[in-house]
Order: sequence, then structure tokens, then C-alpha cells
Amino acid sequence: MSQYDVAIIGSGPGGYVAAIRCAQLGMKTAIIEKYSTLGGTCLNVGCIPSKALLASSHHYEEATKHFEEHGIEIPGDIKVNLEKMIGRKQAVVDQTTGGIDFLMKKNNIDVFEGVGSFKDATHIKIEGKDAGDIEAKNIIIATGSKPSNLPFIKLDKERVITSTEALKLKEIPKHMIVIGGGVIGLELGQVYRRLGSEVTVIEYMDRILPTMDAALSKELNKVFKKAKFKMMMSHKVQSVERKGDEVIVKAENKKGEVVEFKGDYCLVSVGRKPYTDGLNAEAAGVKLTDRGQVEVNEHLQTNVSNIYAIGDVVKGAMLAHKAEEEGVFVAETIAGQKPHIDYNLIPGVVYTWPEVAAVGKTEEELKEAGAEYKVGQFPFRALGRARAGGDLDGFVKILADKKTDEVLGIHMIGARCADLIAEAVTAMEFRASAEDISRMSHAHPTYAEAIKEAALAATEYRALHV
Repeated sequence: MSQYDVAIIGSGPGGYVAAIRCAQLGMKTAIIEKYSTLGGTCLNVGCIPSKALLASSHHYEEATKHFEEHGIEIPGDIKVNLEKMIGRKQAVVDQTTGGIDFLMKKNNIDVFEGVGSFKDATHIKIEGKDAGDIEAKNIIIATGSKPSNLPFIKLDKERVITSTEALKLKEIPKHMIVIGGGVIGLELGQVYRRLGSEVTVIEYMDRILPTMDAALSKELNKVFKKAKFKMMMSHKVQSVERKGDEVIVKAENKKGEVVEFKGDYCLVSVGRKPYTDGLNAEAAGVKLTDRGQVEVNEHLQTNVSNIYAIGDVVKGAMLAHKAEEEGVFVAETIAGQKPHIDYNLIPGVVYTWPEVAAVGKTEEELKEAGAEYKVGQFPFRALGRARAGGDLDGFVKILADKKTDEVLGIHMIGARCADLIAEAVTAMEFRASAEDISRMSHAHPTYAEAIKEAALAATEYRALHV
């Protein structure tokens, strides 16, 4: 029987990063993955393929709606070849997952293909291609999550679908009904809206992106309405029924009236849930919570001292980069180091266009906590770079402590915000004040100037360009 210092069950961003860091620290490491490709949900049917389709559909929208104003004239019809677009997406996925194979080989990590389940606290049974048993001194559970569903919805994966199926449709929907106004529903809804689908978003809460700062929700809702999305807030879905090639969704609005929506596809995107099927955690004595998460302490250690858990399968935001941080954290903890993660400073990003990104506290959270704070906000429209590029929507909003000026939260919506948020994280990691950011030189012309201007606005209302 093969013996290891560390065995990791699951090869998503949390699992494979944990494996690499363990190997870097000199531990003999194994990783177990039930699918034939590494990378988990994120690389195979999540973050990476959705960004590929967002990029392709963005190019199409630019060509059909904005090229002409730049003096670029394309004769004849511009057509979408969906099969080719999906093919490119798959090529991106294949290249990315192949890169993980390379990293495993480079770091001398043994990869086992099959379902890993506990025999006891130090032994794992593998069923599948690489069937057998292995022994490990330490085990990291990184089994991730899968799409949630509503109890009365039957997912046929043909017309009533999850994000997985939405990434490989054979046709452009005439009318896609999206249940859930969160990150996944909005991103995939935008892909198909750009390609010509009518899109209706049905959300139970009173706004899209309900966990983000309300100002971001309001701005993105405005942009989506301008793009002719039908945005149905405060609607409680009651039933989803398929009749042939038609899907009928019934929902109750805030007046208590039942309204009906008809489309040819229904994307159910109501969040994700932890995945522990087949893990046999009880054989190792590992406790799960009522929500199906693996219970961990502040060291991401389960109630069994040599078993850890990371990523979507534990509490906290279900984000690939959060899982990566936790993977490194656990590897270094096992090695006897003292790593740290500040969960308040893990950014959230929505890859629609405009992009939405945030880190730290929302204004709603600060109000609820009774904190004294000040707000600085600056519109992208006032930036020369935004006008030059034609991306005018959005703003940067900085929340700072009223007395100390320490930045408490940074929220942004606009072009390239997915990248700009890293500056916000860096500033907050070093406990910058709004004035600190306002006194840092930002290259001109850039989108990043909006962060400096918002910081100036939060510092005695000193923004220069509004």
C-alpha cells in the first residue's frame, strides 16, 4: 500500500493548490480526482469556460453594436457560429486542465483517478480507474460543491438546465428564463442576451446580487435593463414545467399575484451546495454540519486532528481564490508554519460587463453594525480613459471610518474592475486610509484613476475631476 504525508481528495483550485504547496514544503503528496481531468468545477464547468464564453460573446456584441462608431465597417452580416464558440471554450478548458497535469508532474505529486472515500482516519479507498487503497498521515477534503436546486424543480438537463449544461448548448435560446439573480445566472444570462436570446431574470430577493453593496446592484440592474433584459425582482418561483420544447415558469410577485413566463430554456442558478457524496466521512469520524458542510475550526481542521477541509465544502464564500488561500493555509499549517487568512479581504467579482467587484464591508453591513463611516464615490464616465474606450458605465465607491479614515470597504462596477479590485485588497491588507490611497500616484489615463478619485472624494470631498 502506498503511503503519503498528505493525501488530498478533490483537484479543484483548493485541492491542486494545496497539493503543490505540500510538495513545495517537502511532503510526499497524492491527489485523488474522480473525473478524468483535473481542476474541479472551476476549470472544467465553472470559472474558466464561463469567462471564455463571456469573452467571445463580448467580441460579438462589440462587432455588431460598437465597431461602427470607431470607424470599423464590416460588410455583410456578422453571424454567430455557436458550435465554434463552444469549441473554442472547450479548447481553453483543455489547455488549462492540461496545465494542471503538468504542475502535478513537475511537483512529483501522485495523481489517482477515482472516487476517494474514507476507510478510517488514515486510509482512503479509491474506486475507479486507479482502484486501490492508500495511507496518509494527513488528509485534506477538497470535494467542492455542485449546483443547488429548488425541491419542486425537475432538472432534465435539456431544457431545464444548470450552469453545466448552459456552457454547452447546441443552439441559441429564443427566450432563456434565468431563476436566480446571482453571479452565475447574470453572467450566463448576459452571454446569451448578447447572442440574441430574450432573457428574463427571476429573483426572490428585491434586488440582484443581494449579498453585495446595494449601489452595485442598482447600477448593474440599470445596465441590464438598458440591454433589454426583463428583470423580475421579489418573485417567488412556484413551479417549472416542461411541455415539449417549451418551459413554463410560474412565480408569485410581491402583490401575491401568480405570473407566468414561457421560454424554450430555463437556467436554474440558485446557488451551490457542498458536495460530500461518496466521501464516507463517518468512517473517519468526521463531523458534517446540518447544511452538509464539513465542520472545521479556525485552522481548517476537522474534529479529527489529522483531517482538514477547504474550499466550497466548508463555511464561507464559495470562491476559487478563497479555496486556493485555504489550500496554502492548510499545507503550511501541516508543515508547522503559522499562516493567516483575513476572510474580510477576500474579494468578490462578477464577470458581467460592466464587471462588478468588491472587498470589505458593504454600506448595509456598516449601517447594521452602527459604524460611523464616510463615503467617497467617483463615476467612470468622468475619466478620459473610459471615454476613449467607450466604457462609461459604473463607479468606484470607498467606505472609510469617519474618525480614523481607515478604508472599510471598496465597491466598484465598470470596465476592468475584476483586475482593479486587487489594488483595493492590497490597500486594505496594509490598513490604508482613504487619504493614503488619494496620495498615491495613479498613471493617467487609466481606469484605476477612479480609485484615487473615490479616495479623494472620501477625504474631505476632494475629488478633482467631478
